[in-house]
Amino acid sequence: MIDRICLILLIIGGLNWGGIGLFQFDLVAWLFGGSASLISRIVYTVVALSAVWCISLLFRERNAVLRNGKED
Repeated sequence: MIDRICLILLIIGGLNWGGIGLFQFDLVAWLFGGSASLISRIVYTVVALSAVWCISLLFRERNAVLRNGKED
């Protein structure tokens, strides 16, 4: 479950970075009052922690990931 949550957060973060790169528009900063606001910084930190967690996906055996995730 935590793997899926982290992957969803990374997708959201990636789309935000795409918006910054393509359109110079930071959705998180826009929603929460600027990139220096406390809530924006929390969102950025949670996305970064999700990325750190997802690094472990690279080093897990595929069967262990499927078994723990109970592939649908």
